Amino acid sequence: MSSEKVKFKNQEGFELHGKLELPIDQVPHNFVIFAHCFTCNKNFFAVKNICDALTDKGFGVLRFDFTGLGESEGEFSDSNFSGNVEDLLSAAEFLKANYKSPTLLIGHSLGGAAVYFAAQHLPKVKAIATLGAPSSINHVRHLIKENLEEINKKGKAVVNIGGRSFSIKKQFIEDLEKKDLTKVLPELEKSILILHSPQDNIVAIENAEELYIAAKHPKSFVSLDGADHLLSDKKDSQYAGNIIGSWAIRYLEIPVLKALESNHEVAANLGNSGFTTRIKAGNHHLVADEPVEAGGNDFGPDPYQLLAAGLAACTSMTIQMYARRKKWDLETVETHINHSKSYAVDCEDCENSSAKIDTFEREIVLTGALDEKQKKRILQIADKCPVHKTLHEKVQIITTLKKAK
Repeated sequence: MSSEKVKFKNQEGFELHGKLELPIDQVPHNFVIFAHCFTCNKNFFAVKNICDALTDKGFGVLRFDFTGLGESEGEFSDSNFSGNVEDLLSAAEFLKANYKSPTLLIGHSLGGAAVYFAAQHLPKVKAIATLGAPSSINHVRHLIKENLEEINKKGKAVVNIGGRSFSIKKQFIEDLEKKDLTKVLPELEKSILILHSPQDNIVAIENAEELYIAAKHPKSFVSLDGADHLLSDKKDSQYAGNIIGSWAIRYLEIPVLKALESNHEVAANLGNSGFTTRIKAGNHHLVADEPVEAGGNDFGPDPYQLLAAGLAACTSMTIQMYARRKKWDLETVETHINHSKSYAVDCEDCENSSAKIDTFEREIVLTGALDEKQKKRILQIADKCPVHKTLHEKVQIITTLKKAK
């Protein structure tokens, strides 16, 4: 997964800060917005674990801090639930303008309720997944019940939620009372996945039942048995991310790549845009690309790096095979290679001052109890590496055209 920091303005003009998580080997096939729990922020580790699982499946995921939380501008005490929903819509607009409109929304706890409301205004969203979400937004009143009297009397109060202090104003409570989730769910034309733990002591499992009954089909429920509300155990958040990714693929448009088949040892396939090339080498599949500065996406090594990798691997293998046969104490061998075009020192075309040849600079690192004589011999053996010898030989390449299937 690769991660980049992003910023965008919400409807109030505050700058919200987020992170866009992207797959390391492909352009995302779909984009996701993750809404974190009440008073949490984008750096909550369970959110990151879920994002990791999704990017592994080819999704791009935007997680951000709501107004007044984390790095985002604004005052939390001046925000409310409606503001969180508007922040989600601003996040969706940011993705639409700079990448692609989100097709999947994920929400944790009160963030789950927020994505249900936001989805009403996002026609491109096809699927929604929630984790530990309350069936009633007024569930927040339960979290701050000890401070409700003070809030109603003084207009605000400092409350402790999850060990942290927050200032909540009366307008936050009044805004919650205007929102009825049971009226929203039956009208949503989206696929819905509800994940909840029977052991959740913050938002009881009965909330999942009420959400499931209110939602229209297609709808699914997955038990996060043994997990706590915050998915504190890494295994629980990773499991949730894998479940969401696998489930969503059924309801979203995912490009299907035709399997690369060949009766040759190696085959490479490239479409009509970019340079990201699928490679089949024997029973193995990998990706090649060009760096960003050359017009590629850098999703894989470039062709010369692949060539250098072959030389590096063959060198290490050849040296270690020789050392094992000799029963020398060679623990590890590392081969480091740089490739460049440099002026020829001694070549047939030396009269041409601009002549350059391909140069591979190879450094070998040996670990083990070897004497100087053994090291010197190993250096000679490196030059006997089959790939090394191939690069020094005259190579014949025969090219023919074959009809496409």
